[in-house]
Amino acid sequence: MSKESSQPRLELMVSEMLSCQACPLSSDRTNVVPGTGPVDAEIMFIGEAPGANEDIKGEPFVGQSGKLLDNLLSSIELDRDSVYITNTVKCRPPNNRDPLPSELDICQDHWLDAQIAIIEPKIIIPLGRHALNRILPGTTIGKSHGQTFSKLGFTIFPIYHPAAGLRQIRYKQLLVEDFKTLKTLLGNKREPTEEPKSHHITAKKNQQINLF
Repeated sequence: MSKESSQPRLELMVSEMLSCQACPLSSDRTNVVPGTGPVDAEIMFIGEAPGANEDIKGEPFVGQSGKLLDNLLSSIELDRDSVYITNTVKCRPPNNRDPLPSELDICQDHWLDAQIAIIEPKIIIPLGRHALNRILPGTTIGKSHGQTFSKLGFTIFPIYHPAAGLRQIRYKQLLVEDFKTLKTLLGNKREPTEEPKSHHITAKKNQQINLF
């Protein structure tokens, strides 16, 4: 799909998302946080949910975690203008609690699958255990971070959430190393390994996308 045909579809989806009331999270939000980045981005980062700063500004990763993410992108000569950044849910859960399974399911069905289908990134990066558990259930971020997996024709490259790097220096060091691996992955365009066999899916990208 060309960028020219994808851009209107993405803009229409975002405009519809801004008035979404499909789940209870809509009643407490200040702003919907659709995501940011170009429609032809090769990399899509998927976090868990908007926080307080994101809810106010309507943009993902604009707090301290976002600053660290910006620095990590800069370390491998990337920036926000070259990647797409979003979350598994588009509205802030009350008091920053974890999204409920029903909320995750609804947001996936309404928006996240459509975002992935429109953008068609080469690499999907789950940020932290919550996003990872939705995309590659049955594995852990500790075991899978910095590795590549294949699902529905996409390369999945899990890494720790930047918030973990703010809490402990060892996670920040792992983030730095995983971004170096990401740079190598982008440069080499090497083939990803298969997803763990118990969750391997052989569907192709032109079929209906349902990563979860």
